[in-house]
Amino acid sequence: MRFPQLRWRTTIVLLCLILVLGMTSQLIVRANSPQSTAGAIMPPIPYPDPTDIGIGGGEANKLPIDQIVTYKALPEYHQSPSLDKFVADGTLPPVEQRLPKEPQVYLTSGMKDGIGVYGDLWRGFSACPTAGYNDMAGTTMGWFGIESYTSRYGALVKTGPLFRADQDIEPIPEIAKSWEWSADGKELTMHLIEGAKWSDGVAFNADDVMFTWEGYILDDNVAAPRHQDAWSWDGKPATLEKVDDYTIKFTFPVSKPLDAFYLMNEDNFHAMPAHQLKQLHPKWSTATPAPSYKDFADALAPDNLPLVTLGPWAITEYKTDELMIMRRNPYYWKVDEAGNQLPYLDEVQYRKGPSGIGRDLCTIAGDCDHMNLENPSTFVEAMTKAQSPDASYNVTWGPETLGYYIAFNFSMDVGIEDPVRDTAVRTLFNDLRFRQALSYATDRDGIAQSIMKGPFLRGWAGGLYPGSPDFDKTSVVYYPYDVASANELLDEIGLKDTDGDGVREWTDGPMKGKPVVIQLLASQDAKETQSVAEAAVNQWGTIGLKINMKIIDSQTNTDVKNAGTWDMSADRGAQAFTLPFTNVTALAPNTAKSFQWHLEGDKPRELQPFEQQLVDIVDQYKSTYDAAGRKELMFKYNNIFTQNVYDLGVFVGRYGLGVNKRFKNIPDGTPVFMYTWVEDAILLDTLWAPKDQQLPENRPDTIPVYTPTT
Repeated sequence: MRFPQLRWRTTIVLLCLILVLGMTSQLIVRANSPQSTAGAIMPPIPYPDPTDIGIGGGEANKLPIDQIVTYKALPEYHQSPSLDKFVADGTLPPVEQRLPKEPQVYLTSGMKDGIGVYGDLWRGFSACPTAGYNDMAGTTMGWFGIESYTSRYGALVKTGPLFRADQDIEPIPEIAKSWEWSADGKELTMHLIEGAKWSDGVAFNADDVMFTWEGYILDDNVAAPRHQDAWSWDGKPATLEKVDDYTIKFTFPVSKPLDAFYLMNEDNFHAMPAHQLKQLHPKWSTATPAPSYKDFADALAPDNLPLVTLGPWAITEYKTDELMIMRRNPYYWKVDEAGNQLPYLDEVQYRKGPSGIGRDLCTIAGDCDHMNLENPSTFVEAMTKAQSPDASYNVTWGPETLGYYIAFNFSMDVGIEDPVRDTAVRTLFNDLRFRQALSYATDRDGIAQSIMKGPFLRGWAGGLYPGSPDFDKTSVVYYPYDVASANELLDEIGLKDTDGDGVREWTDGPMKGKPVVIQLLASQDAKETQSVAEAAVNQWGTIGLKINMKIIDSQTNTDVKNAGTWDMSADRGAQAFTLPFTNVTALAPNTAKSFQWHLEGDKPRELQPFEQQLVDIVDQYKSTYDAAGRKELMFKYNNIFTQNVYDLGVFVGRYGLGVNKRFKNIPDGTPVFMYTWVEDAILLDTLWAPKDQQLPENRPDTIPVYTPTT
């Protein structure tokens, strides 16, 4: 439903008034906070209901997938006028020769505003450095949609737009245009698009998919999003084989595994160009000396352009930490129902900056076209400006799925750099009493109110978000803010301030007499993780723990998490805690490599009893198709998770989506972060702007130009 404008304006005014009257940099300690008696530990309290803040977005028009996309040959095809001169001079073949035998067709029935017109550009913003373009090897392209608009349109299937579908098991087809299961459900045969080409004109086929499977997913030396252990059921791995140039076949150890499609989606398995990268892979390279795996991860350097892609745009220019430009891919393999080759937009531009808040401020100022409101410190400004008659953007809001938490490194043998110190710290993390002490010492609502006054943010225990369809508040074990309980638990563990300097020391073991000093990571581009970390430094300091905060960029974060060389990390939560079936490998340590809180090293890790319970629940969940059965399993999961403080939830709120008003075909109810991030949900290749509202492009009438060495 859409909320009345009057109620929206009243809400904004009240929020702004509360903010002006009450905003303070001091963390709040509430006078009515429950307090334990001497020597007693406060019991958990019921998790409170949210306050209705009276804002929201439109509801999605849910359709069968075959009313959104199909694959078929059309009588004729058309291209952007910007490509006409390149066909005329022979640089490009005619458009019908650049398209697949049966291109993917976006149907008008699935478009909010219908068939568009060519031209214009999308103005984005990224706060992550671009380390390179071999993203399936763990190299960060820059996030903030950069990966989405270029590489991820080469996934086997697409799940981001499923918020618009009338079911959530079958994905939207992508480079796999159709599939069928064997009678026993253990074989999945997938048919790939035939005749599609990479952006450099080289043919795409099953060899690219097999290279991605064998060179990334099956090779544990490559930092792929998922490895073979994620592709395993009942301890047995799936296999993939090439049937012919346009057919592949998966074989599973169980019948129709629920989560298989979410392992082959845009987040986890997009095809990489074998003709460009296979010769650079240590397994196949004939070079002397052979490249290392680090060489392979770095093979596509930031200046190695244009990018070879199956996506709608190819990166053509990059100026370090300043600007990135993408131009339309002339070989893009999708069209609309009238035969117009997509995308409608000719160009994508990215500004670069040091913080994700820069994207919000850029959009608010009218210089960028999109923001994911995920840093609450900019919410009031964004909402207030959106009500101005001259605002260039609209804002819509989703459910409570924006969660910030603190993660612990539970691994006892991965990433150990100082054997004595690191082992002692991780032993603390594996002690429930220590995690409970940190929970009792965290004034969740105080932190939330220090960031944004009013009912927009509230405390959160961790685990499933309150906005998840599977969430039940009675499953939550919620430890109240009570410093006395925290101190009691730390004393019980044997952490005491023996020298009177305000910092506790270990009183036995190899670290006896040494102060308890723990590092806490925060993200450079996710600003509110820094707010959470700063609050933890202050609040946990009052119970005698010295917390050292360290801010790192996105690529460094990826590297240290994969290596296991970290203590604690303030993070923004992933979509698995909204829709668990979208990424079951993020729920529990069912895999050796994918679950970063408890990585497995050279020898089998020792799971805590509650971890094994979570693993068992997730294994059962993976093969449960019944919605009621899945909800019951998630109730048990969330109860065990929050009781054991598997991560320490801090606060939860709502994501806001801000998009420039000139763009058409943005579906109602588009979520910022549900099946995947909005950049993979919004179908940017279908967006368009009326001619009289289009902006000038940076590089008009140009295309990616490749050389044999690209």
